Amino acid sequence: MFKKVLVANRGEIAVRIFRALEEMGIASVAVYSEQDRDALHAGRAEEAYNLGDGPAAENYLNVEKIIDAAKRSGAEAIHPGYGFLAENAPFAQACEDSGLVFIGPPPSAIEAMGSKTKARELMQAAGVPIVPGTTEPVKTVKDALKIAKGEIGFPVAVKAAGGGGGKGFRVALAEADLEGAFEGASREGEKFFSDPTVYLERYLPDPRHVEVQVLADRHGNVIHLGERDCSIQRRHQKVIEESPAPEWIVDEAMRARIGEIGVEAARAVGYVGAGTIEGLLQDGEYFFLEMNTRVQVEHCVTEMTTGVDIVKEGIRAAAGEPLSHRQQDIHLRGHAIECRINAEDASKNFAPAPGKIGAYSEPKGPGVRVDSGVGEGGEVSPMYDPMVAKLIVWDADRAQATKRMLRALDEYEIEGLKTLIPFHKALLSTEQWAKGETCRGLLEDKAWLKTLAFETPPKASEQGEDEKVEQTYTVEVSGKRFDVRVIGPPTAAFASSAQGAAMNGSAAAPRAKRSERKSAAGGGPDTLESPLQGNMWKVLVKEGDAVSEGQLLCIIEAMKMENEITAHKAGVITALPISEGSPIAAGAPIATIKSAEE
Repeated sequence: MFKKVLVANRGEIAVRIFRALEEMGIASVAVYSEQDRDALHAGRAEEAYNLGDGPAAENYLNVEKIIDAAKRSGAEAIHPGYGFLAENAPFAQACEDSGLVFIGPPPSAIEAMGSKTKARELMQAAGVPIVPGTTEPVKTVKDALKIAKGEIGFPVAVKAAGGGGGKGFRVALAEADLEGAFEGASREGEKFFSDPTVYLERYLPDPRHVEVQVLADRHGNVIHLGERDCSIQRRHQKVIEESPAPEWIVDEAMRARIGEIGVEAARAVGYVGAGTIEGLLQDGEYFFLEMNTRVQVEHCVTEMTTGVDIVKEGIRAAAGEPLSHRQQDIHLRGHAIECRINAEDASKNFAPAPGKIGAYSEPKGPGVRVDSGVGEGGEVSPMYDPMVAKLIVWDADRAQATKRMLRALDEYEIEGLKTLIPFHKALLSTEQWAKGETCRGLLEDKAWLKTLAFETPPKASEQGEDEKVEQTYTVEVSGKRFDVRVIGPPTAAFASSAQGAAMNGSAAAPRAKRSERKSAAGGGPDTLESPLQGNMWKVLVKEGDAVSEGQLLCIIEAMKMENEITAHKAGVITALPISEGSPIAAGAPIATIKSAEE
């Protein structure tokens, strides 16, 4: 078994892996960007190394820097978590070439399943059912139109060949929508996966998204851990997951069939470690969608219903040990639900809402688990994913698990941020959820979503000068991180302590358990303000244009998502202080729209 492992990730998944390593008696190493200097994961490991400032491409996605940190720390293996470099075959190969173990499948398996077109072709050859569509990339809009009209029909899904996580997925309901869908999917494929190629699939209007967790070792053992139902999605990104699927959706026979498909898919690519076969279930037919060659965000619900620690099993498999379980040992018990607690505003079409956290208190009690990567005084940065935490509950059945989740959501306290907590509470209280529906109608109902608007909770007030507080200063020596904690009154003595600590390194600003109060941005009835901070990706109108209410004006890229901004009223644009490629702050004016009668 490994003695030391570096985790090439951040946030809640990094903390989750650190905990598994500690329980296994393995030393842990963290990496962090300058933006994450004070992040929870950076102080959670036994060692931490600074990867530098700038966007993710210059730190968390920088293969050379990560491998260098692993070698300097003496780590024997690298765990990629999910996102960033987790499904990057060249990174896995670079680890092997550097004498480091990549905790995940071999590069050949990542490469085979990383391209959705190659994966579809491979699964089709292995006898695994796939959604009807192309197995070769479609090069032009003209070619796409010919295939859609002649072979697949409308509506058609246009997907990035290297896509995943809802990125690079567009739907053309009719011929007129195809060009925009093609260009959008290709653009996101290039931006997020460095691969602009796309392919076409028959668009299934309301399928269930059902996936199966698989585990495999280097000794030829492959098992599945049952299914997860991830049908509650917005913009093709999951927000609520459960295990198992509702019993009236997936019975024992269907579970066995889905599990067999997952095992065969893993065997077909010589898989090792933890992976997930995603599929679509509609009208009793199950189709292979894609394989995620990594641990999934929602692995937690499967752990709760099977008792199997998926992260530990993946580490053991990478170290050459056999799986701890056989297929006949796997039994699903009870029901688990996971809610993704994202810093998003559901009332504004799930717009990212980054910011600093004031008071923070997680729910507790029987059957409640929270996987989080933040704490009081922390920050959800616009540079990264908007996830604050994952709230997971378990109970004897789906109905009781739902009640437990609602109780836990009521207990969750996150001051200073808008999160999806009100959305989760509202959706889990609906008849649609109780019936096990996909709830797509609700998630696309803007009127219903607007009812979830609420004021941002005020942040905790400043502590009195006579109170003692704990503050932590970060000191770096040759790029390696050390923490110095000081307890006392919040006086200038803290500054001198930081200066003293900086004599042998560089000290960061203190991580104080308090924050300043900020007022929400305002705006008049004619002014449309940006609901989020990000970069102006595309501007679709110009000054002087007449627009209708709800018309698309621009697209803002923020937190790995494209956010469409629409007109809040009909009228004429009299001011448009935005330009493509420029940054924009939350609350900044996007456009001034005057009504015709004005």
